[in-house]
Amino acid sequence: MAAIRALVVDDDDLSREMLAEVLARDGHSVVLAADGSEALRRLAENDLDLVISDVQMARTGGFELLAEVGRRHPDTPVVLVTAYADPRAAMDAVSHGAADYLTKPVDIAQLRATIARALERTSRRREHARAAGEDLTRRSLIGTSAAMIELYKQIAQVAPTNATIYIHGESGSGKELVARTIHERSQRAAQPFVAVNCAALTESLLESELFGHEKGAFTGAVAMRRGLFEAADGGTLFLDEIGDVTPKLQAQLLRVLQEGQLRRVGGTQELTVDVRVITATNRDLAAEMAAGRIRADLFYRLSVVALGVPPLRERGDDLVELAKHFAARHALDLGRAVPELTEATLAALRARSWPGNVRELENALARAVAMCRRDVILPSDLPAAASTAVDTASAIDADWPTLEVLERRYIEKVLARVDHNKTAAAQVLGIDRRTLQRMPKP
Repeated sequence: MAAIRALVVDDDDLSREMLAEVLARDGHSVVLAADGSEALRRLAENDLDLVISDVQMARTGGFELLAEVGRRHPDTPVVLVTAYADPRAAMDAVSHGAADYLTKPVDIAQLRATIARALERTSRRREHARAAGEDLTRRSLIGTSAAMIELYKQIAQVAPTNATIYIHGESGSGKELVARTIHERSQRAAQPFVAVNCAALTESLLESELFGHEKGAFTGAVAMRRGLFEAADGGTLFLDEIGDVTPKLQAQLLRVLQEGQLRRVGGTQELTVDVRVITATNRDLAAEMAAGRIRADLFYRLSVVALGVPPLRERGDDLVELAKHFAARHALDLGRAVPELTEATLAALRARSWPGNVRELENALARAVAMCRRDVILPSDLPAAASTAVDTASAIDADWPTLEVLERRYIEKVLARVDHNKTAAAQVLGIDRRTLQRMPKP
């Protein structure tokens, strides 16, 4: 193992010096600190490769230091050391980003192996980040199928114009990403891109979101609030699920599109805005108009240009390119090596119909990256087809548990499979990490 510069943090002089001596015998340079506060100063002053810190210290303990190092020096691995063997604390330490959690007296062979693993993970993460550049962190359209090439051509034609655009396609096919791409290639690219899901809000909330409100306009309106049209002034407003907008709001939208003017809720002043509107829906908007649910005059205003986003099943080998991209992105998020997708795995991916399209594929790869044990994704790492999350027969066993107990068992199995990495477990479960932390302990 190459020589490194390590920071050893412990408020016990003897423990600190003994650990420093072990590292020095292995040829490493060592910087010492007596508590977390001093450690942060040493990190700011020195280019260090690793932090080894005691957990229990009189001032700024190991967990507080772990959080601060993660925030200020995210590429620097932290190994926590404690005199108390606490399995729950060990899991919490690793789930919060610690490279490892060791107990005193520290086993020298184990410490050397831990240091090697921590530095290898950091090195791989940096390599992946350099290789990927912005490609993995910045969402962009991916694919070279004939259907996507045609879509790219259409985007290139309409993006420089100010035409109102209607994007149609199945759920999860990437309609918002198309809208963002149009904005980024337009003359409005330097101005805001603002998106809102019209189906997620009630009529009154959506009205207030879009047009803003004056102070006192309704109960709870304690101050004037600008709406999204004003926030997007000079830029682009993306209205997703436009087919769910009520007749009242349809009339208000039509007025803004025709005249470029609006009134805040409860207001009398006419406000002028310069906004390009892009809308999207997974419904047939023409059929909605024919059924009387969408105003004809609004439909024609919205669909000056109509773009169709192809479903994943019509995009050929784009699926393979997307799968590899998502695997690399989520591996980077977890600090892992980019896993290989075996031919059997690719065949399994191709065999599915993907009714949830690109969104479903990304979720499947996020889970697979979290679940795979080696740097390779096998078919068994993929979520079961048809959204089957658990084998209910084996999960229920023979004791007919309650739903609460069944949920706890499943969480326990997922945590065990991902080595109690809560970030990875949350991805597998499809929930936020904080939600997982609030769940009853399995």
